[in-house]
Amino acid sequence: MRIHLSDTFSLAFDTLVANKFRAALTMLGVTIGVASVILLVSIGDGVKHFVTDQFEALGTNVIIITPGKAETTGGTPMIADTTEGLTLEDATAIRDRSPNLTAVAPVCFGTANIKFSNRNRSTMVIGTTAEFETVRHMHVEVGSFLPPAQDVSEKQVAILGRKVKDALFPGENPLGKRILVDDRRFRVIGVMQKKGQSLGLDLDDLIFVPVSAAQEIFNRDRLQEILAHSPTKGGLDRGAIEAKAVLMNRHDNKEDFTVHDQGDMLAVLTTIMGVLTYALAGIAGISLLVGGIGIMNIMLVSVTERTREIGIRKAVGARRGDILAQFLIESVILSSAGGIAGILLGVGAGQGAHAIFPDMPIAFSPWAVVIAFGFSFFVGVFFGVYPARRASLLDPIAALRVE
Repeated sequence: MRIHLSDTFSLAFDTLVANKFRAALTMLGVTIGVASVILLVSIGDGVKHFVTDQFEALGTNVIIITPGKAETTGGTPMIADTTEGLTLEDATAIRDRSPNLTAVAPVCFGTANIKFSNRNRSTMVIGTTAEFETVRHMHVEVGSFLPPAQDVSEKQVAILGRKVKDALFPGENPLGKRILVDDRRFRVIGVMQKKGQSLGLDLDDLIFVPVSAAQEIFNRDRLQEILAHSPTKGGLDRGAIEAKAVLMNRHDNKEDFTVHDQGDMLAVLTTIMGVLTYALAGIAGISLLVGGIGIMNIMLVSVTERTREIGIRKAVGARRGDILAQFLIESVILSSAGGIAGILLGVGAGQGAHAIFPDMPIAFSPWAVVIAFGFSFFVGVFFGVYPARRASLLDPIAALRVE
């Protein structure tokens, strides 16, 4: 007697419906496993995208030159002592002698007290040049940024971040007004566009002044860093080599500085985040294996409970393949239904978490959903084969004798 596959599906479904509570508990392990995989992978991808966006918001194709040579001793990165440091003349030399670098911005920064009338605010002051706007993709909303070096007739000028403007000039136009920066008078010539936070730094809570003025404020004749930009990755690589050669020549062939490629730094971070994401997915996948073991356990119990039924079906003509298909289909239905429920739970939990914590970076990946569901389907097949095969190999006469 040949049994159609549709009849086998119907019989398997009816059997599961008859034991709804047991089936639901069996599905629960798979549901939690799939939901965990989707949620953790989504959080990992969200963090990776967040870090990438933060770096890109600070400009692309950028090299960062810092004083001190980065060395590794015993696996720990260290900055070697340097007596030379970086100077404005170094930045000028790089600008003049590195044709592949289209913008070079020296940077000197620190925290100072900013005051206007009876209002004051402690904030970060960044001393730099006009090229900073190009390098870091930070632009003014009203007024103007720092003038080019050759056009500077007044070095006591300042550009305010949005939060500083709102704190010192609520509802007022600050352009042309005089503020005190560490008791030095500066004329406001611009207000920056709203930028938000990036890598832990609030880009709206700072002000910009000419680099020479910042050096006077902080009583410092050295720079914390030199930023340089090129329109292309190839140009940036060549520019980094040129900048290194210029500084080596100026520093008596001592490499007492470090050239960082922001793109390479981002690539390393992205790789690390990718590995962490896969590790989280692997940990969550253990829940799926536990769910699969639960499916195998319940199917073995089902085979034991239905031994007489199996004997009767074989006695009336059911083949070994029919019995195998019935129990295997039951296992796959359990795992697939659990997988679908897990997808809904994982996506729903992610959306709910994002609604409660809007700053939580979550990015749902279609591949994560497909892989999680595919794995749940595979779990149903893998852990259902043994119980199904055991049922198909039962001797019909011995099965009929079971009370």
